[in-house]
Amino acid sequence: MNVVIVESPAKAKTINKYLGSGFTVLASYGHVRDLPAKDGSVRPDEDFAMDWEIDGKSAKRLAEIAQAVKGADKLILATDPDREGEAISWHVLQILKEKRALKAQPVERVVFNAVTKQAVLEAMRHPRAIDADLVDAYLARRALDYLVGFTLSPVLWRKLPGARSAGRVQSVALRLICDRELEIETFVAQEYWSIVARLATPGNEEFDARVTAFSGRKLGRLDVKTGGEAGQIRTMLERATFRVASVESKPVRRNPYPPFTTSTLQQAANYALGLSASRAMQTAQKLYEGVDIGGETVGLITYMRTDGVQIAPEGVAGIRQVIGEDFGARYLPEKPRHYETKAKNAQEAHEAIRPTDLTRRPRDVARYLDAEQAKLYELIWKRAVASQMEAAVLERTTVEIVAEDGTERCDLRAVGSVVRFDGFLALYAEGRDDEEDEEGKRLPAMREKDDLARRKITADQHFTEPPPRFTEATLVKKMEELGIGRPSTYASTLQVLRDRDYVTLEKRRLIPGDKGRLVTAFLESFFERYIEYGFTAGLEESLDKISAGELSWKDVLRDFWRQFSASIDGTKDLRVGQVLDAIDALLAPHIFPDKGDGVDPRACPTCGGGRLSLKLGKFGAFIGCSNYPDCRYTRQLQASGAEGDAADPALTVDGTRELGTDPATGQVVTLRSGRFGPYVQLGEGEKPKRASLPKGWDAPSLDLEKALALLNLPREVGLHPETKKPIQAGIGRYGPFLLHDGGYANLPGVDEVFTVGLNRAVALIAEKAASRGKGRAAPAALAELGDHPTLGGPVTVRDGRYGPYVSHDKVNATLPKGMDPKTVTMEIATALLAERAAKAPPPKKAPARKAAPKKAAEPSDAAETTTKTAAAKPKSAKAPAKKAAARADKPATMAKKPAAKKKAAG
Repeated sequence: MNVVIVESPAKAKTINKYLGSGFTVLASYGHVRDLPAKDGSVRPDEDFAMDWEIDGKSAKRLAEIAQAVKGADKLILATDPDREGEAISWHVLQILKEKRALKAQPVERVVFNAVTKQAVLEAMRHPRAIDADLVDAYLARRALDYLVGFTLSPVLWRKLPGARSAGRVQSVALRLICDRELEIETFVAQEYWSIVARLATPGNEEFDARVTAFSGRKLGRLDVKTGGEAGQIRTMLERATFRVASVESKPVRRNPYPPFTTSTLQQAANYALGLSASRAMQTAQKLYEGVDIGGETVGLITYMRTDGVQIAPEGVAGIRQVIGEDFGARYLPEKPRHYETKAKNAQEAHEAIRPTDLTRRPRDVARYLDAEQAKLYELIWKRAVASQMEAAVLERTTVEIVAEDGTERCDLRAVGSVVRFDGFLALYAEGRDDEEDEEGKRLPAMREKDDLARRKITADQHFTEPPPRFTEATLVKKMEELGIGRPSTYASTLQVLRDRDYVTLEKRRLIPGDKGRLVTAFLESFFERYIEYGFTAGLEESLDKISAGELSWKDVLRDFWRQFSASIDGTKDLRVGQVLDAIDALLAPHIFPDKGDGVDPRACPTCGGGRLSLKLGKFGAFIGCSNYPDCRYTRQLQASGAEGDAADPALTVDGTRELGTDPATGQVVTLRSGRFGPYVQLGEGEKPKRASLPKGWDAPSLDLEKALALLNLPREVGLHPETKKPIQAGIGRYGPFLLHDGGYANLPGVDEVFTVGLNRAVALIAEKAASRGKGRAAPAALAELGDHPTLGGPVTVRDGRYGPYVSHDKVNATLPKGMDPKTVTMEIATALLAERAAKAPPPKKAPARKAAPKKAAEPSDAAETTTKTAAAKPKSAKAPAKKAAARADKPATMAKKPAAKKKAAG
């Protein structure tokens, strides 16, 4: 019996069918061990010795793998064909050696680029050893990330309270987002004018021409600066005669795009399908691992973590066959197209992302896939096929026109482009080309010296716009251009930034939050070298050289650590005040933008004599007055505004905006920015009425009507027809609610607080009362994922009081913050459930008095690693209880009282 190790259960299930009864295929469920989240896991003073800790949920699986290997004839490591896959195989092999599960059995490493029977069987015929260079590159990357994160983050916590963490790649990605936001905030719009002439040919066909020169001076798009200059040109054109100076038509070829790499797939999935980078990769993973099609599980695409743009010869042959069948010989080039990439490292040896079988057209497999899978498969299929199609041929026509009035001359140009042969465009178009605006416009037939009739002359005023905020697609493209990180890590990097509230995603645009800007400003002030784009790209090149066997991984770590540790030592004597002063100066354009009225933006609007500056408090950073405590003016850091705006239009610099006057009281209603977010206030005085903006409400779009509705909560819906008692609707700590006779019922959404009627309210209250009578019932399932692959029984996604979660056999696991319940797969669910089960407290043991202290000492998620280490040392049973009691600032005797009461109640 041969034992085969892969990463995922879905992959294991598929491959097991291909290999037959002589093989046992087991899944490691991804990485099986990692560096413990504590100091000393990487020790530079000991030549970068590294400690590894087996993940709690992996221990049982590794025991099963070790048991299977002990009686096996051969061990075959078949994890993914990249650095991470090589590392997983290496970790599994090391653990099996430590467990002494391996004796004389041979160990083979096989890799395949597609989960198909042909690819898997071919890989089994060509085994190799584990690639030591790829493992070294993984070790270097993991050590670098650990040293940066676990050395720099504590400095952040001490010097910048409220900051969460810093990472080697994530900090550079965050800087890109923050730098772009600063560009937008400091952008100064420039006025320019465009002059367009509407002309007609002798055949009375109309077209537009733009001015390109006036009185011998060439004019670019931004060269006409004022309305006066534009008016002068317009006046001249309104009395001029027009004739054609030249007509030039020439063919232009547009070649197809190369097939997808990891990076370009993430970009296209974002702007074409609206998928985040992480969601695109999750969906692609399913297509790669295999889908049940007509009773057979097959991998639909090749491996989706690759920087290569080449396609294997058999893949090219399949594509050319499809082109000939579906489009005809005209669309098939004489020779196959060859693509090259500039990057050169181990991962580029992989194929581009393509369908494993080109004859599986999107329309044929769509019924076996969910909506997202079907759309992504179609995108991959079309891009791959289009990459081998003929180029599109366009005819671009340029007409030069002369306008004269006897004394002055003006030159104009009209450009048009028409498709003569669509080529690859018949199948695939990006939908976001950078071509000129004129492309696709057909010009009427004209000849040199033709006289043209004037129909209309227009002069329009414009203003330059700031650069747009990054989307996930454009950020991924920028990171790849700069050589920051690797495409396979972009999805997780972006997710970390959102999970830590460093950035938010609004209308598919990445907006840096105050936390993110503070962290970036701190790093730019004191660790600028380590968030430089060139430095980070240089490290990636070094890692690539390690994977190619050109550099020693420990030499790279030594060079990095020597300089990095010196920079860390240089911050030991930094005071928090110095940090705040540096960040205050760096973020001044963001925090204190110039209003252009000559007023000092740092002047306190309350006392007039104080100066505003950055402060740190219990709840993080805020803006405060230098005359504190005499002046207690505070506001949040100013938030950025809508796309293209230099500042938030919702609030003025002093943190308020008038919305109007309440017709009932005559008092002014204002929108303000407080320490806990935006809120509305009615009037002034010692205790004015206030209401926070509920989640999902946008401050810039708030108007007087909405503000008054918010201030008038709770509102009375009506009298209950049975109890004759009032029903009220309001917004509380846990969201929108109905209140009746001392009891509460939840409302589905905030907007319903203002619109819910009496019948609807009575029904919701009755449903809530019925659920109380039946005990605490489980919420209805949002989705049923199927039976658990190893334990059996249904796995469901539900929406609970504290958010969505996955459930299986009395084990519930909350979804990570920001994860859409609709995107949860069986693989994600089983991983979350396994992690939750591993953290569950052990069952209680009699007597109850001894069991109680263990419950008091139950670790939190944040202290899990420390608790595991402590549990390895023998201690008395009473020690944990005393330690827990001390942490709670209570005497030990108080910690025992609840246990005694519980026993008595029993």
